[in-house]
Amino acid sequence: MVRFTLSLIVAVVSFSASAQVGSASAEARRIMPRELTLSDAVMQKYRKFRPEGLYSFQWIPNSSDYTYMSSDYQSLLTSSAKGKTVDTICTVESVNASLNAKLYHLNTTLWKNKHEFWVNDGSNYYCLDSRTCKGRRIRSLREGAENAKFHTATENVAYTIENNVYISGANQQSIAVTKHKDNNVVAGAAFARQEFGITEGLFWSNDGSKLAFYEKDESNVGEYPIVDISETPAVVRMIKYPMAGQGSEIASVGIYDLEAQATVYFKAQNGQENYLTNLAWTPDNKYVVIAEVNRGQDHVWVNVFDAESGRFVKTLFEETSTTWTEPEHPAFFPLEESNNFVWISERDGFNNLYYYDFDGNLIRQLTDHKYVVKDIMEFKNNQVYYTTTGQDPTQTHVFSVSLNGKRKILTRATGTHQVHISDNGKYFHNQFSSHTIASNDWILDGRGKIVSKKIEAYDKLRSYGLGRTEIGSIAAQDGTKLITRMIKPSNFDPNKKYPVLIYVYGGPHAQLITDSWTSGASLWMHWMAQQGYIVFTVDNRGSANRGVAFESQIHRQLGRVEMEDQMSGVAYLKSLPYVDSDRLAVHGWSFGGFMTCSLLLQHAGTFQVGVAGGPVTDWKYYEVMYGERYMDQPSENKDGYEQTSLMTHAENLKDDLLLIHGTSDPTVVMQHNHVLVKKFVDLGLQVDFFPYPMHEHNVRGKDRVHLMEKVLSYILEKNI
Repeated sequence: MVRFTLSLIVAVVSFSASAQVGSASAEARRIMPRELTLSDAVMQKYRKFRPEGLYSFQWIPNSSDYTYMSSDYQSLLTSSAKGKTVDTICTVESVNASLNAKLYHLNTTLWKNKHEFWVNDGSNYYCLDSRTCKGRRIRSLREGAENAKFHTATENVAYTIENNVYISGANQQSIAVTKHKDNNVVAGAAFARQEFGITEGLFWSNDGSKLAFYEKDESNVGEYPIVDISETPAVVRMIKYPMAGQGSEIASVGIYDLEAQATVYFKAQNGQENYLTNLAWTPDNKYVVIAEVNRGQDHVWVNVFDAESGRFVKTLFEETSTTWTEPEHPAFFPLEESNNFVWISERDGFNNLYYYDFDGNLIRQLTDHKYVVKDIMEFKNNQVYYTTTGQDPTQTHVFSVSLNGKRKILTRATGTHQVHISDNGKYFHNQFSSHTIASNDWILDGRGKIVSKKIEAYDKLRSYGLGRTEIGSIAAQDGTKLITRMIKPSNFDPNKKYPVLIYVYGGPHAQLITDSWTSGASLWMHWMAQQGYIVFTVDNRGSANRGVAFESQIHRQLGRVEMEDQMSGVAYLKSLPYVDSDRLAVHGWSFGGFMTCSLLLQHAGTFQVGVAGGPVTDWKYYEVMYGERYMDQPSENKDGYEQTSLMTHAENLKDDLLLIHGTSDPTVVMQHNHVLVKKFVDLGLQVDFFPYPMHEHNVRGKDRVHLMEKVLSYILEKNI
């Protein structure tokens, strides 16, 4: 093993970052900062500029030791809560040599016990001994496997190939759980277009004896053509895309019993097109608890089904709303010996924790925060640990609460925290950053007291002399506090006038401004500031982590209050003596593309130029699950759909507009942009349009540099 000290890591990091600017004096470094290129700004934030830290941190079971990855993810390192030395357990090279494997990194490490850990390459699963770095292959998946779900106790792996579910079991046994030949039926994958917190489709019971899986029938869902230009001639690939007001998926849940080799199914109880969300197994493995949401998304039933028969057992409780209900967290069972559970609900205006018995009786409301609970972490030391914003909605903290309702905060430093709890609950790894801290890795005790400061990272961006980022607030028209972020050029002079680029998203589930490293800003914003721009952002009403009253004002009228708040931001900018009010630009993507176009069309003349990427142009073309939550169906909200449609306001265009779209976008399909462009043509109005062939909703990889060059050069050229 290679051994070195953690203090040496910090010293090396600080020295190397300083050494990059040569032997010049501190004054010379201040005068001649390094240049931030646009390519580096786009591609290197989490590579070249990422602060040092304990990457992929894990506690080793039943110990105070932990592991983490080297910065290149080629070595698995270990240390202890109070220790100062670091050992190398193994490297990718040594593991591949031992197993005759083809691993590219060790980021999939999962500890089995104090001396053994699992690792996989996506197709093969291995178990290794940390003392010898030797091991064996335990499971192999069939070619084309996706959505793999590993069960630690049995070491079985569930996965999907195309539309079916398989299990890789002992002795490399391959079990076909489903055998669907109808392409309209999809099993084992996330469904409802990953709304309601749905990110996976396979769910092992606690003991691994049964596998629950989502299944959807898309027979009623319309198809949308995606053109593949990689072949000659180009071919059309049809995808299922449920547009607002049209046919939707029919969901069911299958439960496969490994011993009986049989599957039972259950469906929604209160409507064929209802959503089945937030699936959870009870600790006794006898029941599945699931939240059923009606298609109108204003009613939730928390239902129980028998895992043996698939029989509906009971409804534990119901929730309704005058706007929408959106359960995003499964039932959490703190005790292994009890089916009592904790439920996250925003019924009182903010996400809070409610403790129920298995008859659906509320035992106790565990928290009554006037701020948002984000998620439950785990149950240790007779405490439920959970994340929350705390009083500042830009931050993330960790609290704990006993089942008797006694609460305490674990993280006290301002910023955004991520915490890992040791098996015995004695130690806590706390990684956090803030507006002023690049990244700190501390070990805390149960009272939140610092045991050891492992790494306090140097900010690698310091030597680039970037401009100042200022976090502030303005008032919305109704008096609501709106948080703002302003990035100024490094050579900012308050006696000069500066053009402004407003970067906007504005939609639900997003928060652009956080108390974290770079304050949530992309580095291209700093590059733009170095070109002599102020870059400004407002988290308007409707965006995340501010509670029901803040978010729900967008119901049935997407864009209206969001634009009000963005225009409040414009009014604030115009009040500043150093802002050139005649040179305002706006840019956004997806919902931000919708907002960019809406601002240019409904507040024509305010901005000189806008760039809208992947914009929603009419909510009737967007998908059922998201669109109907906020807008209801088109037949139920005719005026709302008409007033939010960009086509309704297209004739007002006065400013330069660049529209961008990925030609293979399965999220905001190309019809949005094509219909808007056709409307402009019909009106005789000139706009610019740029497609990114074969890219989906986001332009990724090296082409993203091309994208940001296109966006920012257009603004620089037009906003003169």
